[in-house]
Amino acid sequence: MTAADRRDDDRDGVPKEFREAVNMTAGELEKWLDTDESKSVGQSDGGESVGHASGRRIVDLLSTKKDDLSDDDIAHMRKVVGYVHRHLAQRPGGDVTDTPRRHSLMNWGHDPLK
Repeated sequence: MTAADRRDDDRDGVPKEFREAVNMTAGELEKWLDTDESKSVGQSDGGESVGHASGRRIVDLLSTKKDDLSDDDIAHMRKVVGYVHRHLAQRPGGDVTDTPRRHSLMNWGHDPLK
């Protein structure tokens, strides 16, 4: 498979996987990102967490047409899919309603309670 073939596969497959992994709407995610809970979780160097910044980018990606996606957009979508899949595979038992794990996943556009 050539690099061009892989890029074409990514342009078809990654946005589909992204839409399956991201189960929050742009409006839901924007509202969530404004909460204190959203801002309090995730890996940070003292500023905005990686997940919170990702959430802001996801809001933009949700309104971007597939044909308008850049290679960087596709790469970020792939990163989101990987993050969501990894964290869903590590699901703890018990009530996850008000946990840092759920809040972190929501920053990445996935609400595990949906």
